[in-house]
Amino acid sequence: MRENALAFLDQHGAEAHRFGWTAEQLFGVHPQHGFLRVEYAGALMVNGNPVVAVENERIVFDRFSGYRNKPGQTWGPPVWEFAAKGRG
Repeated sequence: MRENALAFLDQHGAEAHRFGWTAEQLFGVHPQHGFLRVEYAGALMVNGNPVVAVENERIVFDRFSGYRNKPGQTWGPPVWEFAAKGRG
């Protein structure tokens, strides 16, 4: 997942920024449970595959898309904030 996230930043980071994607929407995890609660997870935290495209409302993977406009979605803190608190 880390490798794909770094590749995403290199290949699609500027475009994601232009579309207004936030760190929470891309890299968020549950504040207490980390990766165990996907309803808090950012688009890059629920799929270990490389990103093929970035759109205004979705991150496109080979066979999956991560959306930022899911009803009831709550964004957790970025994974590096979670890890910095000793939970990762």
